[in-house]
Amino acid sequence: MRVIFPKKIDDELVSLKQRVFPKTLFFRTMLLIFIPLIVVQIVSIVAYFHSSWGKVGKRLSENLSANMAYVVELSEADPSKFQQIQKSALKLYDLKVDYSQDDAKYQALKNAHKNKIVTGFLEESLKSRFPNAQITLYLENKKQLVALIDMPKGLYRFQASTKNIFNSSVFGFIAWMVGTSLLLFAVSALFLRVQARSIQELADSAEAFGKGVDRSFKPYGSIEVRKAGVAFNKMKERIKRQISERTQMLAGVSHDLRTPLTRMKLALALSENSPETQAFLEDVTEMEKMLEGYLSFARGDGQEETTDVDTKALIKGIVSKFDDGKHKILYRFHGDSFVLRGREQALKRMVTNVVSNACRYAQTIEILLNDQSSRLEIMIDDNGPGIDKAQRENVFKAFYRIENSRNKETGGVGLGLSITKDIVRSHGGTIKLFDSPLGGLRVEIKLPK
Repeated sequence: MRVIFPKKIDDELVSLKQRVFPKTLFFRTMLLIFIPLIVVQIVSIVAYFHSSWGKVGKRLSENLSANMAYVVELSEADPSKFQQIQKSALKLYDLKVDYSQDDAKYQALKNAHKNKIVTGFLEESLKSRFPNAQITLYLENKKQLVALIDMPKGLYRFQASTKNIFNSSVFGFIAWMVGTSLLLFAVSALFLRVQARSIQELADSAEAFGKGVDRSFKPYGSIEVRKAGVAFNKMKERIKRQISERTQMLAGVSHDLRTPLTRMKLALALSENSPETQAFLEDVTEMEKMLEGYLSFARGDGQEETTDVDTKALIKGIVSKFDDGKHKILYRFHGDSFVLRGREQALKRMVTNVVSNACRYAQTIEILLNDQSSRLEIMIDDNGPGIDKAQRENVFKAFYRIENSRNKETGGVGLGLSITKDIVRSHGGTIKLFDSPLGGLRVEIKLPK
């Protein structure tokens, strides 16, 4: 059953959970082990203190107070035998006792306030045995317990070892509990790290494969993780086989279609030049463009190896290619590191498609490459007519072209942005369209490093 809170309180609880609770599987699992372990230790120690340690401590205090009371009783009965009683107390009970009166008594009481302690059992026991006396307890040299019993006739000063009232086994018990807990925690952390590492490696392999990098993964760890790893490897092999078969099929289709198209172009070239022949030739040329565009879109760039690509040099090379004097192309770079792990030719084609579209419809183009430590941002602005917001999602569809630009003079078959988006996604990035400050279209591409 889930308790329903008001939305504001529920949002605060969710925000608190996100800030406080760990996000990784390893630390969340360790938290599930650590919290019950701590609770068990606390309960065990509290139970021990309230049972064994309390009973033993009370019995030790009563025994020590009984010895003190016996010494006081003997001294009060025959003060002339105090020295003999003093020696007997030291020999039999390991208890030093002194007796003082007047000035010596007040000096002893004055020194008693330096290291006062609270020893509940002993203090209660002494007060019950000496109801008319003032009791003062303190430590001397951290190992000696001093008890001052101020009787009407004088002050008795007892000195004994702290072992007489403190149960030393409690420290051994706590050390044992803490030691076994740390050992259990270390073993749990060792085994959990192995499980978490296998899951992390599986996730890294899946992410790398999504970016076109074929990183091998050998399943290990628990049965569930191994099953997931085996399933991932089988799925990866099926996808690679499907891509390979598709590429081979398209290569065959390309060969089969290019041959009749070439014969048709040759026959048209040998025919008489007429408006009908020219229109037919243009249709054949358009079919060739569509075929090349479709094959490029379907084949993709998945076979290219990934390398460290200098995107700054790549953009400079593309700009120099389009710098024909008819367009004003500006570029800026913000940051220090512009190296990106990816497929160089695919990235070059990605930027070229966007710049080519901008040059087709605009005169001024601005390119900004921004380093954001964990990712690179490429923003391409132009002063062209732009694209309506309602059409911005459709232009990424294959063979889709905005109706008012569907003419042969503009070139292209509606695959440029589709191929661009496919390349961006294969590198784990995003591409979006916005209004440009120049008045046209802004293409924003974000790629992780």
